[in-house]
Amino acid sequence: MSQAKEISVTSIFKKLRSKKRTQPLAQKNVNTVPLSDKLIEAELERHFEPPQLNAGTGQSVGKQRDHNEDCLFAFSFCIGSETNNPPFGLYIVADGMGGHQYGEVASNAAVRALSSHLLRKLHPFLANPAGAMEESLQELMNGAVEEAQKAVMQAAPGSGTTLTAALVLGQQMIIAHVGDSRAYSIRPDGRVEPLTRDHSLVRRLEELGHITSEEAASRPDRNVLYRAVGQGEALEPDIFIAPFPLPGYLMLCSDGLWGVIPEKELGKIVNAAPTLQVACQNLVAAANAAGGPDNISVVLVQLLS
Repeated sequence: MSQAKEISVTSIFKKLRSKKRTQPLAQKNVNTVPLSDKLIEAELERHFEPPQLNAGTGQSVGKQRDHNEDCLFAFSFCIGSETNNPPFGLYIVADGMGGHQYGEVASNAAVRALSSHLLRKLHPFLANPAGAMEESLQELMNGAVEEAQKAVMQAAPGSGTTLTAALVLGQQMIIAHVGDSRAYSIRPDGRVEPLTRDHSLVRRLEELGHITSEEAASRPDRNVLYRAVGQGEALEPDIFIAPFPLPGYLMLCSDGLWGVIPEKELGKIVNAAPTLQVACQNLVAAANAAGGPDNISVVLVQLLS
């Protein structure tokens, strides 16, 4: 999990505005043809102007649940101009705590509160990057998680939810994490790296060396959390900055996916798909084929630059 010093929104915009990009020559007599999946895949290897974030999503109630307690959010924004505004994206996965009343209400409230807070705060700078902003990205994200905490405690008292969110600005990611939904980086060669650390009792026992990873995977209490949004007055989210995986993908998912599909298989499925949306559909299908014991949510993001 990468750590970095505090970084401001304004500094990212200034850095990108200082770079001049070569303008492509105008082309005449250009014909358009439908693009096959292979042609789309080939285009993704090329340089993109302006840089942009491409995202896909997938979700399923699973095979063994009668309702969906997950919630996801995906928002991408791009301005192409001479000022070189960086692409912006916000991606969230939340999993309402099973066994609690209103788990689906908790996840929905958390996602809506966090996303509305960040978009409201960042909107003036997306519209006018020349402005100044006093808060760092870490402070912005921490404030958003606090709003999510308040929203869950008000909308679904006694319930709770996981919350994993990635705010992407240019080639930087600010990630906020509570619970056991996960963020991964996935590379074209199949490497899969967890970016977040589960706030579960089993994971903590594994970190302390009391149990092995094999024992952790089979324990019946592996879904018990010691930290969740909406649980307790004081919440300590993990908030950190990391570079966007280039080349590669950012993946956010609930435990209905990572809990049944091995990490190596996740990487294979993502890299074998022609598009992000197909990859998400294939991931959901694989989790259901493995029994679908829980709700499944996944968000895949790629930075095209």
